[in-house]
Amino acid sequence: MMNVSSWSIKNPIPAILLFLLLTLIGLMGFRAMKIQNFPDVDLPMVIVNASLPGASPAQLETEVARKIENSVATLQGVKHIYTKVQDGTVTLMIEFVLEKGTQEATEEVRDAVANVRADLPGEMRDPIVSKSNLAGTPVLTYTITSSRMDDVALSWFVDNDVSKAMLSVKGVGAVSRVGGVDRQVRVEIDPDRLLALRATAADVSRQLRQVQQEASGGRADIGGAEQSVRTIATVQTADELAAMEIPLSDGRSIRLDDVAKVEDTVAERRSIALLNGEPVVGFEIVRSLGASEVTVMKGVRESLRQMQEKHPDLVVTEAFNFVTPVVDNYEGSMGLMYEGALLAVIVVWFFLRDWRATFVSATALPLSVIPTFAAMYFMGFTLNVVTLLSLSLVVGILVDDAIVEVENIMRHLRMGKSPFEAAMEAADEIGLAVIATTFTLIAVFLPTAFMSGVAGKFFVQFGWTAAIAVFFSLVVARMLTPMMAAYILKPVADEHAPPRWLVIYEGWAAWCLRHRLVTMLAATIFFVGSFMLVPLLPKGFLPPDDLSQTQIYLTLPPGVTFKDSFAAAEQARAIAEANPHVKLVYTAVGGGKAGSDPFAPQGAAEVRKATLTLNLTPRQERPGVTKQDIEAALRDALSAIPGAQIKVGLRSA
Repeated sequence: MMNVSSWSIKNPIPAILLFLLLTLIGLMGFRAMKIQNFPDVDLPMVIVNASLPGASPAQLETEVARKIENSVATLQGVKHIYTKVQDGTVTLMIEFVLEKGTQEATEEVRDAVANVRADLPGEMRDPIVSKSNLAGTPVLTYTITSSRMDDVALSWFVDNDVSKAMLSVKGVGAVSRVGGVDRQVRVEIDPDRLLALRATAADVSRQLRQVQQEASGGRADIGGAEQSVRTIATVQTADELAAMEIPLSDGRSIRLDDVAKVEDTVAERRSIALLNGEPVVGFEIVRSLGASEVTVMKGVRESLRQMQEKHPDLVVTEAFNFVTPVVDNYEGSMGLMYEGALLAVIVVWFFLRDWRATFVSATALPLSVIPTFAAMYFMGFTLNVVTLLSLSLVVGILVDDAIVEVENIMRHLRMGKSPFEAAMEAADEIGLAVIATTFTLIAVFLPTAFMSGVAGKFFVQFGWTAAIAVFFSLVVARMLTPMMAAYILKPVADEHAPPRWLVIYEGWAAWCLRHRLVTMLAATIFFVGSFMLVPLLPKGFLPPDDLSQTQIYLTLPPGVTFKDSFAAAEQARAIAEANPHVKLVYTAVGGGKAGSDPFAPQGAAEVRKATLTLNLTPRQERPGVTKQDIEAALRDALSAIPGAQIKVGLRSA
């Protein structure tokens, strides 16, 4: 590495071609990289869902939850077990130590549940074991209305047409409907008629259980050819079901409509979606693991645009968008990188006061950052908050090695040497110091890639990105900077008088050297005082944001009806709309996961829960008012709702 500078100066073409190739690969890697909010983290957390319709929480706790807990607790590496029991459903989330492989943990939990399956109630559905997916929360939520379709037709349209169109978009992992209605054929038995005809409800239930079934009937040889045989027992309409014959135990048979009323209707409403108080049908978009939120948003919007062209009667509204903040973070981070690079070049020019030397030093910035994108792409990294923060942090450091090289070359030029001689001798003199400086920085940043805990899962990309960028700055400083200086710099014709600010600084430095004891005492007081201020700093993984959206979570006491939850949600909506900074309110009662906690157990939707998503005015239009101020005002106003547990704030997706 020390002799490579002399080789590069004598053979400039290979060095130029090398960095042209690195720049090209880096640009290709940058274009191919995905834009995300945070890097996808695979945590060893497994979720078990067990369903026994109609069972009480007390029964489920003793007959299901405890048995599964006892079996899972014996597994190696189990850290915590969280259990949630509600009517008909048990949800367990098993958290393992971070060293445990997620796939291995999932298989072990599945085996542990299978071992106790025989001890669980026979009528219980088979438990579902799945690994926790942090990308499984919605990033986009839309509402849809139509002047041509009613609730039934619109719900079917979302389940059939919209879901198929959204799932065909690259990166979309799941689509779920919120609100709307489900078709249901209702059979209401008349007890008096049943008694008069000497029939029982068991006779009706037994026959209904055999309806809507198709089964394999084996195969048959017909006309010398083999054909498959199916047993079909289905009805197409409610009228056909009403005319169905029901055999009785004494040999008689009756029609179903003799003892029951059959209606083709909709199921009891257990969830509803509203946009500014008006009923709508909503659907949530979940990205797949590893996909870019930005790519998903662009694909979904294009698919919806094409759908609206085919169905002009549809009105689609974006109710929840967690992608726009990701785009804002990306554009803001890239803007800060450009600003940081520009300021670094300006500072270099103020010190070197030579545009040629400044140009040679400044080339280290893009030629260090751009190849880093190629390495990030091949390592599977993405453009997210962590990697962009890393690049923004080191953007001023990347030019350090080049500045040291150029400054030493300029010193030799002032001795009267030619640029070629100055570059050869100066690069050889300063080589060891530049290498030591660079590897010292790598020794500072790279260990963050091996941090333990959940934070280490996120910061692995931070450490590697910073270390790779700093390493490329060393390659530039040892190969390209001396070569460019040898052929671009000119001999120094005359000496410039040092600027006044540099004279003042040198005076301060000289005073500090003359008064060493006072300088050390002041530095010690400043150092200790800085550490004493650390406990006063606010703590948290991320600072508070000021996004133009927030959410209200309502949880009512157990036992409340859907009507009570709907009334409480409407009361909360009226309070929220009274705030002048609230533009739109999307309400989901009894369903929907937009903005839900990704670590929360995923159980069945509860009618006692409601989520209100609020779109706020942009922060540019509310100077002096932060999102935290709006949330505090809403929190105080919502306390007037009796019996409701209220949380205000946006959870990260």
